[in-house]
Amino acid sequence: MLLPAIVIGPALVGALLILVRTRLVAATAGWVGAVTVGLAAVASVVPAVGGATASTDFMLGAELGVTTSGPAAVILPVILAVAALVLLAATATTETREARFTGLMLLFTAAAALTVLATSLPTLLLGWEVMGAASYALIGYRYADRRRVGSGATAFLTTRAADLGLYLATAAALAGGTDLSLSSLASIEGGWRDVAAAGILVAALGKAAQLPFSFWLARAMDGPSPVSSLLHSAAMVALGGYLLLQVSPLLAATGWADDAAAWTGAATAVVLGAVALAQTDLKQLLAASTAAQLGFVVLAAGVGATSAGTAHLVAHAAVKALLFLAAGAWLEALGSKRLSTLTGAARRWPALGLLAAVALLSLAGMPPLALWATKDAVLAGSLEHSLALYVVGLLGSAMAAGYAVKALVILVSHQPDVAPHLDEEEPGTRTVSPRATFALVPLGLGAVALGLLAWPPVLESLPGDAPLAPAAWELAASTAVVVVVGALVASLVRRPSRADGRQRGVGARLVSWLHSWLGLEALVAAMVVRPVLRAADAAARLDDRVLARGVDLAAAVALRLAAATARLDDGFLARGVDRFSTGTLQAAHTTARGDAGLSATVSGVALGARRAGRLVRRSSASGQLHVYYLQLVAGVLLTAVVLTVILLVGSPR
Repeated sequence: MLLPAIVIGPALVGALLILVRTRLVAATAGWVGAVTVGLAAVASVVPAVGGATASTDFMLGAELGVTTSGPAAVILPVILAVAALVLLAATATTETREARFTGLMLLFTAAAALTVLATSLPTLLLGWEVMGAASYALIGYRYADRRRVGSGATAFLTTRAADLGLYLATAAALAGGTDLSLSSLASIEGGWRDVAAAGILVAALGKAAQLPFSFWLARAMDGPSPVSSLLHSAAMVALGGYLLLQVSPLLAATGWADDAAAWTGAATAVVLGAVALAQTDLKQLLAASTAAQLGFVVLAAGVGATSAGTAHLVAHAAVKALLFLAAGAWLEALGSKRLSTLTGAARRWPALGLLAAVALLSLAGMPPLALWATKDAVLAGSLEHSLALYVVGLLGSAMAAGYAVKALVILVSHQPDVAPHLDEEEPGTRTVSPRATFALVPLGLGAVALGLLAWPPVLESLPGDAPLAPAAWELAASTAVVVVVGALVASLVRRPSRADGRQRGVGARLVSWLHSWLGLEALVAAMVVRPVLRAADAAARLDDRVLARGVDLAAAVALRLAAATARLDDGFLARGVDRFSTGTLQAAHTTARGDAGLSATVSGVALGARRAGRLVRRSSASGQLHVYYLQLVAGVLLTAVVLTVILLVGSPR
């Protein structure tokens, strides 16, 4: 019962925080949320270490089941621990400790935990759908701001379109005759296995913000910073990559889906890394880097390096949660998250700056920090699969060094003589809450120490394949890439002409294109949104001008027919009915009179028969023989007459 309680407990508390409106709830909601998820995180260690499974019947051939086997044993405690720290940091801000906000975060966390623990497609869909709905409410939390609500809708509809792949996979599993468990998908026979793999691949790539779905992640940055920290570190986006790690055997069984996943992940690591490098907003930079780093996880799923992918996912969760919370703290303090405004912010608040610097160095892949080790474990698996994939992955690590060093150099630089444009987005408080900084300390330790997950003895103990340890030359090559690219980017960022973006010609257009996230949102708007809206407008015009007029015309005709029918009923039919009724009454009277006459006739016959009987009795008692003979002859004649009449009447004519 402990495993279901880990999911149900936060969900129930979250629902109560949303529904119950009292002063006590309003005053304590933030702390209640943090403690609830913290207790769930502690409780998750027992089933994660010992292994646990729970299930119940759902439908014929399928069940709702949860388990801590496989990558879930590592991912579940990480999600809950990160969520607890995020909620703790959120209590430092008035808006993000509200009961409604905390309740939504708890519902989202419970859905993410259910997604991780799912053993079957119905369970996965339940967690997946609730997680998506909660993310929409959280991104558009400031519902009075139309842009933020629109950003939530963009994120929701984009991922929702990709989510249809899970329903396609479920239909394919049913058609293929499996029991809908995730472990059985690789055994689907025939072409249905390819359909299932394609559906899951699309759904996972959409949720993980991989190409070509990446643009929704940029709009998701309009949500409160704790939302960005949780959604884009350990949950939501990360779970797209996690799903592919979980179904890696299915991808390999098709012979094509594994290559598709690997190349998509590698391409996203490079292209979204370049997008991150072109950003001038810290949260946008971190968002693009999230898609790029999850590209390594998708790459690991494609090449079968599931243990390395799991390690990278865990280390990335700690690093990115820290950086998003730091960005939110600076936004609250300075009223802006523009990089030019944040120049020297790490010096202004040294404790927060130190934690952010450690996380950025880990994000860059600087040895011996966490993401350096886990990323090289993924690259070792890709090298075993394909040299070309390894080269592209190494280029992606170069991009990571570039965007991380860019942010780091700006944050630790001396503050400019000219005062930055503060309070661009909201009024700044000019202070950073010690509570928020305290919540980041465990994440900072994770950014340093979680690289131990890539240490061969530990990596081999993780669920998944038999991992490949990177060779010495691979580690040297990775380190060289980080150092060279980091030094180059640092020198470029310090140049005012380049830092201010005063490029010309092709370079300026390229930077602008990358800054706009490849123009993917505009492309989707042109190719999908506007055509759909035009089709909707055309359908509305058809409805208003043709269908509605047709309905009005049919109604008018019906009314006229009804009026004509009423006149017919009141005139001809009513008179006919009256005449028929009158004739029927007259016939009834006539029948009654005839019935009376018939009754009189019957009475007369009976009277005559009675008199005849008396006469016969008198004649029978006379004692005279000739009278008897006459009676006998009369009887015979009467009988003959009756028989003759009967024969004549009954004979055919």
